[in-house]
Amino acid sequence: MDSQAGQVRQIASAAGVVGTATLLSRVLGFVRDMAIAWLFGAGMLADAFFVAFRIPSTLRELLGEGALSAAFVPAFTRTATRDGRQAAWDLASVVMGTLVLVLAAVTVLGVLLAPWIVRVMAPGFAGIPGKLPLTVQLLRIMFPYLFLIGLAAFFMAVLNSLGHFLTPALSPTVLNVAMIVAILGIAPAASNPVVPLAVAVLVGGAGQLLIQIPTAVRRGWRPRFLVAPGDPRVQEIARLMAPGVGGLAITQINFFVGTFLASFLAEGSVAALTYAFRMVQFPIGVVGVAIATGALPIMATSFARDDVREMKEALQGSLRLAVFLTLPAMVGLILFRLPILHALFERGAFTRPVTVLTAEILLAYALGLPFYISNRIVAPAFYAMHDTWTPMKTGMLAVGVNITASILLMQPLGAMGLALATAAASVGNFLLLFTYLRRRIGPLGMGRLLVPTAKVFLACLPMAAWGLVAPTRWDVLAVPGTAAKVAALCGELAVAAALYAVTAAILRCEEFRWALALLKLRGPGAMKTGARL
Repeated sequence: MDSQAGQVRQIASAAGVVGTATLLSRVLGFVRDMAIAWLFGAGMLADAFFVAFRIPSTLRELLGEGALSAAFVPAFTRTATRDGRQAAWDLASVVMGTLVLVLAAVTVLGVLLAPWIVRVMAPGFAGIPGKLPLTVQLLRIMFPYLFLIGLAAFFMAVLNSLGHFLTPALSPTVLNVAMIVAILGIAPAASNPVVPLAVAVLVGGAGQLLIQIPTAVRRGWRPRFLVAPGDPRVQEIARLMAPGVGGLAITQINFFVGTFLASFLAEGSVAALTYAFRMVQFPIGVVGVAIATGALPIMATSFARDDVREMKEALQGSLRLAVFLTLPAMVGLILFRLPILHALFERGAFTRPVTVLTAEILLAYALGLPFYISNRIVAPAFYAMHDTWTPMKTGMLAVGVNITASILLMQPLGAMGLALATAAASVGNFLLLFTYLRRRIGPLGMGRLLVPTAKVFLACLPMAAWGLVAPTRWDVLAVPGTAAKVAALCGELAVAAALYAVTAAILRCEEFRWALALLKLRGPGAMKTGARL
């Protein structure tokens, strides 16, 4: 179908930009986490920082990677389509003015209520001398990041609505650079080394905001501070955004459940969960967020034109591309988890027992990876239809599954059981989302994904075999020196990726051409024949 090919080209183009920028950010994030692991390991300082950083980090992921965009992009797109660009800019000014007041109020409350917030997030810290007050101090320093990242997310939503994805996707790199500089250049000489790291979060947040303003001005935005919380359009966006936060927050809420319960386990469990979750977030950001970011404006525009068929085609193409990129990532994380963690983190205070614990947790998280990413892609289909309640309702049911499974599994399996419960909850969330979407817009043609998905599974087999053989032939853990370890790891992963790519080409996986176009290894003609879904 020509329209199908056009949809996939647009999504792949946007996803390529977002994915490349996100890849850079995630790589810098790994460097940041390597530095944190080197300096703090998995002890009290690391636990305190990760719990305190969880709130601003979660807000960044919710606002910057979905919630505000989920509500604002469809409204801005619809206004521009029906009433013209100037009316859309007027809407943006009103939303920004109202957002400034709301963010300022929430920030002040957060700073004042920090002790109670920490007690809710990590009640087990109260039993360890000095751990609770340190976490409160760090949270108070970092809470104003909410104000900065909220405004940065606003500009991200505006630019994405206009079809500009590069600058918003690059903005998180500023945060990572600021934190790396603080860890390597300032923290080692400080009396309390985690405090400079917390201050760096604020500096990074300011950078994320400022880097986007020049691009917004070039695209037509002009500073106008309009406050009109009673404006029906603002109320509609707020009405959509509130449940949208809940829907997009499911992965984060499930991780919070794990953090909450891990605070009662052995010291270092919170840090190990965080390091493992960071590894899973890498493909979520590079694949899931990238594809969803590119698909949302297209699906919103299709729905505004009452073209449900075109909207389905965008969703189908997005899911096929996601499956093709996600399944090998899952296999790679499962089979290479120990050498990956060893090469990236095992140094300084991050010892071999911590590596083994984190690897066990990563195995459990990785099992849910295809569903984490699929949820990121299916939920925006509801947002495009101005329905943010359904993803929230299905997500809350998934949280119930997670809590129940976590309580049952944490004693026999420890922190690994908490991660396994999170993966199970994501599976349940996807099944519910898919069922409700089918009821809403009719058959989605998912039966036609069976053959492409089967090909992807077959293409993963050679790389899986390599993952089992490689440790016996090329043991990364035995290689001396950090640079040599990383080089050996990259070699193993490159062979695995090559085996997957060659097998996919032999099996004539159509998604292989899409992925090449996404990665800009070929021109637009790479997808000139449409997908047959």
